[in-house]
Amino acid sequence: MRGFSNPFSLLWRHRDLVLQFTQRELHRRTKGNRLGRLWVILAPLLMLGLYLFVFGVIMGGRFGVIPDESTYDFALALFLGLSIFQTIGDTLGNGPLLIISQPNFVKKVVFPLEVIPVASVIASMYNSLLSIALILVVAPFSHVGGSWLGLAYLPLLLLPLCFLSLGLSWGLAAVGVYLRDVAQIMPLAAQIVMFSSAVFYSPDKIPEPALRYLRLNPILDICDQARRAILWHMPIDWGVVLWIYVSCFLVLIGGYVTFSRLRPYFAEVL
Repeated sequence: MRGFSNPFSLLWRHRDLVLQFTQRELHRRTKGNRLGRLWVILAPLLMLGLYLFVFGVIMGGRFGVIPDESTYDFALALFLGLSIFQTIGDTLGNGPLLIISQPNFVKKVVFPLEVIPVASVIASMYNSLLSIALILVVAPFSHVGGSWLGLAYLPLLLLPLCFLSLGLSWGLAAVGVYLRDVAQIMPLAAQIVMFSSAVFYSPDKIPEPALRYLRLNPILDICDQARRAILWHMPIDWGVVLWIYVSCFLVLIGGYVTFSRLRPYFAEVL
C-alpha cells in the first residue's frame, strides 16, 4: 500500500516545486514565439483542419454513432479525440529527453528529479484542457448540441489520462537515460498509438477480434466515453471506466517504480 501512495505523497510534498517547474515548462514551450500561447490553440486547430479535410471531406468519414451526423459533428468528435491524445503525444515525444536534457539537476543530490516529468505532464494537460474548452464553447452549435450533464463526467475521464501520462513520462524519462534510441522511436510510436486510439473513428467499427487487443490501450476508451458523454448525450459505461482507471493506475505505478529503481544510476550514465 505504501508503494501505491508514494507518487501522491511525493507530489504533495513538492507541490511548490511542481508549480514552479510547470510555469517554467509552459514558458519554455512558448518562448520566442510571436503568438505566444495562442499556438496552444492554433496548432491543434491546424491539425484538425488537415485531418478534417482528408478524413471528413475527401474520404467522407463519419463516426456513425448519431443519426444525421454532419461534417461539423464529425469535426467536433475528431477534435475532442485529438485534444485528449495531445497529452499522450506530448508525453511520448518529450518523455525520453526530460532527464538527459537537464543533467545539471541530476548532479544535485537533494533535488527530486521526479518533479521534472510531473511538470511536463501538467503543462501538456493544460494545453489539452484549453483545446477541450474550445470544444465546449462551440459544441452547442452542433447537430446534437452537446451535453452539460456529460460535462460533469469530464474530470472523471481526464484523471486516468493524467495517471497514464505521468506513468509513461516517468518510465520514458528513466529509460531514455540508458537507451537514447528511445527518443528516435517515440515519434513513430505516437503515430501508432494515435491511429489505434479511435481518434478518427468509433470503436464500434473495429472487428471484435481486433477490438479486444486495441482495448488494451486505455486512450481508445477514454476518447470514446468522452465523446459519448459530452457530445452525443449517451451514458458512459461504468465497467469500461473501471477498466480505464485500473489500467492507467497500473501504468502510473509501473512508471514510478521504474524511475525510482533507475534513478540512483543516472549520474553515472550522464
